[in-house]
Order: sequence, then structure tokens, then C-alpha cells
Amino acid sequence: MARARYVLSIDQGTTGTHVSVVDSKVQVVGTAYQEFTQFFPRPGWVEHDLDEIWKSVESTIARALRNARIKATHLAAIGITNQRETTALWNRAGKPLHKAIVWQDRRTSEYCAELKARGEEARVRETTGLVLDPYFSGTKVRWLLDHVKGASQRADAGELCFGTIDSWLVFKLTGHATHVTDVSNASRTLLMNLHSLEWDEAMLSLFGVPRAILPRIAASSELYGLTRGMRALPDGIPISGMAGDQQAALFGQACFAPGESKCTYGTGAFLLMNVGEKPVASKAGLLSTVAWKVGGQTNYALEGSAFIAGAAVQWLRDGLGLIKKAADIEKLAATVKETGAVVFVPALAGLGAPHWRPEARGIFAGIDRSTTSGHLARAVLEGMALQIFELADAMRLDSGRDIPAFKVDGGAVENDLLMQFQADILGAPVVRPKNSQTTSLGAAFLAGLGVGLWTSPEQIRRSWKADKVFKPRMSNEVRAAHLSKWRDAVKRA
Repeated sequence: MARARYVLSIDQGTTGTHVSVVDSKVQVVGTAYQEFTQFFPRPGWVEHDLDEIWKSVESTIARALRNARIKATHLAAIGITNQRETTALWNRAGKPLHKAIVWQDRRTSEYCAELKARGEEARVRETTGLVLDPYFSGTKVRWLLDHVKGASQRADAGELCFGTIDSWLVFKLTGHATHVTDVSNASRTLLMNLHSLEWDEAMLSLFGVPRAILPRIAASSELYGLTRGMRALPDGIPISGMAGDQQAALFGQACFAPGESKCTYGTGAFLLMNVGEKPVASKAGLLSTVAWKVGGQTNYALEGSAFIAGAAVQWLRDGLGLIKKAADIEKLAATVKETGAVVFVPALAGLGAPHWRPEARGIFAGIDRSTTSGHLARAVLEGMALQIFELADAMRLDSGRDIPAFKVDGGAVENDLLMQFQADILGAPVVRPKNSQTTSLGAAFLAGLGVGLWTSPEQIRRSWKADKVFKPRMSNEVRAAHLSKWRDAVKRA
């Protein structure tokens, strides 16, 4: 074990699986990525094939190890980070009962509306820190139990396992031996008490979810189990770090002190602020959530979620055919100096915080005969950034803190045009790290801490380095004009 100085980080995202190999000096020495199929059985419905996700994980593990030029026996630990609210149901033999219902899926909108009409939202928010929205796992698992033949009876009999994607991966990695989740993922289900960090009986009763199907809730950095029966890995490698993707990114950005914040641009965009060891109840439409639990200490976060960010660029590529690859959007957007009157509201899967309007739909406003594909591309980028302004404004109101600078990460931060507009509309510096894949790094850090490869978060903080700082240069008058057009368009979405 003297040579076991590497951590394997599995970042299982909404559109693909990314695996990184990180050494003890916090250097990424090998990576691999693989997309998988998105299923849209009906408008507003989004599903994933769990077996295809697992195959993508096995494949990317093998390729990442080859690219890192190390043997699997050199791994000290495995960390997992994942798309969070995506909901899975499988039997004890590891066979899925149905495709996973993805966090973007809106099929339970009517059910959420019924619960709100019954006056349940205040109780749900007080208990879980969340709102009644199809985004979260509780209503999705209820749908599966209601619509998959025999599922409800089998669940009551203890024959089934419910979990978010982290639970599915640990179950598969350990040869079906371990059914577990961590507090950050559990806090996204509508089923966990935000204060006790345990499954809440009142919430289980409200959503009709049997306790028998639930995973054990664990810390974000501890030994969950050992690998067993895998093609790409030998038996016995510790799985010792786990967090939802946004919490992992907060950890990977070294936001360990209250007030420190980050924004991740992935399929959606997510702004999180570390608020310390006590949750902060939002009055501005944000979520209270667990950031992580490490070494017996729990940190909480305020979170603002925009359901569509990078997914809008994929839509321009795949749906409209305006670009051939996602990176082309910056060049196309740069063909015009401004959007003119065009505004894009990225409500392709409803509006998240602070609006929580599942019925909203995306719109381009202000189009006329002079509108070009460049205007549309630029409006898509600006729409992403304007969503983040709304989240930051709500976070300032809730926390009573200004955010002096924003750490950013995710694939879209390589887009300088987007990052400059983000700094301009926020009126605050945007700081891009040297390694923008901080979600993967966060999972690696948690796993390394779990086996003693790193000794403290402060050791990790020293490894964090900035790549570029985008400073605001937009006048207050121009910023106000952008925000006025945006707010008008949001009302029409």
C-alpha cells in the first residue's frame, strides 16, 4: 500500500460521466469522459437508463486509469459526486425497476400543486429547507411507486432500494453490499430532517415512502464500503468520499469559511454560500441545504438553482443546429457587440429559484427582422448570467452578506465572454480557478480525507489557485437597462 497515493474521483453528471485520477499533491494525472443517452418520453419528462450510467462509469474508470498510467492497485480511495435529485429504484439484486427520473423532470408538477393547495409547503420548508417542487426526489419516488407495476407492494416488503445516483453507484461498486447516501444528497430528497440529519417520519408519511427502501445516511467523508466484483477495479479499494455535485464543487473551491461562495455552470447553474454550522432559513426563494459533514462537523449552505445553463447551449447545438459544438457559441456570440432588444429566458425546464415556477417555459423576446444567429447566441449566454444575478441578489438578502467575489467552475467558465458579462451584471469580480473541474476535486478531497491521504481542509485550501479574475466594467445605467429587459421577459416566460 506504500504506492497507494492516488484518489479516483467519479463525477456522474446529468449528460455524462467524468472520472479523474488525483495524486497526493492534488494534481489531476488522468481523466476520461463519456456521454450517455437522454430520454424524453413526454414533454417535460427526462429519464436516464441506470444500466447505461453504470456502464459509462466502468468504461471511464478504465480509460482514466490508462490515461493516468497507473495501476488500479495504486488507488488509496474512491470519491463520488453526482447529479443530485435524480431518482432511482432498483431491486436487491441490482436490477432497475424503471429508468431514473432526472432532476429536470417536471412530471410531478400537479402533485406538488395539490400538496401546496393543502397547505403543506410551510411544514415541508421548515423540516427540509426545500420547497414543494418537482425538482426534488420525494415526489419522483412517489410517482415510481404509483406507476411501476408491483413497486408499492415490493417496497413495503423491503425488496427494493431507493436512492439518488450516489446510492446506485456505491451499491454497484460494492457488489450490492452497501446501500448508503451522504447527508448532502439526502438533504435534496424532501425526506430528511435538515436539523436532525435523519429521515423524517412526517415527511415519509406525507409522500408515502416506506422506510424499508431508504439508504443509510452517512457523513460526506467516511468509509462506506469496499469495491467488489468489478471489471475495472480489484476488490478492496475504499469508497470514502461522497457529496452531491454542487456541494462537492463548494468543497473543491475551498469555500470552508462562512460567507465563501461559488457558482457552478453545468447543465444547470448553481450558486452556493457556506453559512456555517447552523442552517439559514430563506425568505427570498432560496434553499437551505447541507453542504457537507466532515469530521463530525456539519456545514450548511444557502443555494440558488437555475435549472438550465449549459443545457441551453446543447439545445442550440442539437435542437436548433446553430452551432456544431458547444465551444462554438462564444465565437458566434462575438459576431455582435450586444443582443439589441433580444432577451432569452432559459426556462426550458421551468424556473427554479427564486421564482419556483414549474409551468414557465423558455422564450426569446425582442426578436425582429434584424435578429441574427449571433444575437440569439449572445442572448443565451446573457440569459445564463442574468439568472445568476437573481440568485446572488436573493442570497445577499437572506444572508445579510455581500459576496465580494464569485468563485466559478464548470465547463462554461472557459467562455471568457460569458464570464466577463457575469462580472459586469453582478458588479463583482468573477474568479476562475486554474482547475475548473472543482466538482471532481471536491469528491477526491472528501475521499482522501476519509482515508488520511490529506489531513485537513486547510491543507486542501493551500492547493487552490486562481487562473483569471474578470473585473466588472459595465456602467450602472447599462446594468439597470439589462435587468429591466430581463425582468420584463421573465414575467412573460
